[in-house]
Amino acid sequence: MTQWIPGWTTRRPENGDLILALSGSGVVKPDNGWLHSGDSSLFRGELSDSVSLGSYNGCGVFVTELPDSDVGNQEVVPLRDALLMVSDAPADMLSTGFQVWQWWRDHRFCGRCGEETGFHPRERAKWCEPCGIPWYPRLAPCVIVVIRRDDRLLLAKSSRVKRHFYSLIAGFVEPGESLEGAVHREVREETGLDVTNIRYHASQPWPFPHQLMVGFFADYAGGELVLQEDELADADWFLPGDTPPVPPETTISGRLIRAMEHEISRGGIPV
Repeated sequence: MTQWIPGWTTRRPENGDLILALSGSGVVKPDNGWLHSGDSSLFRGELSDSVSLGSYNGCGVFVTELPDSDVGNQEVVPLRDALLMVSDAPADMLSTGFQVWQWWRDHRFCGRCGEETGFHPRERAKWCEPCGIPWYPRLAPCVIVVIRRDDRLLLAKSSRVKRHFYSLIAGFVEPGESLEGAVHREVREETGLDVTNIRYHASQPWPFPHQLMVGFFADYAGGELVLQEDELADADWFLPGDTPPVPPETTISGRLIRAMEHEISRGGIPV
């Protein structure tokens, strides 16, 4: 059984450790799996610029970024494609790697005084010694919601993302706002609808670049569809089994859609 355990250490990679190698917005993929041996010829000399992620099947895992000149003929898989190809444990590991590396790269210097930051001795944070300030990885909570109206569910097509599929209403949580409050606001802003009976379903890290997607079910409470045109190109109510193309079930949007279709098809009544 594959076991991915997130963790943190200030040590550098050693013999027997595994390396998640990034190149731009993609993963440098070895012949098997997603992790390279620490003694791979890809890594020249000591991996001084690397960050601990945790352990995978008992081996330490670190992330680093390779310059184009070191990638050579290795396959580079875009992160979005990689996340659609893997199961939960590798997906969580890849998400952790990208988010941690972006944080590490973007916080090399203190945002207050400009001094170079180092490892925090006790937790996953960059540390500014002169200011005594820890800089933690950035995490942006986002809500995503599937809305039911009788025997139909609401699907929408983004006006920003040029993809062929329909998905769900989603948006960032604002400062001082609850998750449920964000659901009400985002739905009203983007569709003109009101919802009720909001209930949590599942969550998923989404490293584009540092979101945590929090998924909800909700029921239609009133209003007519009036689309926020800079967000949505189209939206409509669909019967289960008669929907346009939707995201795969490796994404939280796909799982929410399938779960709501199942609830409607088996005659489940919102409570």
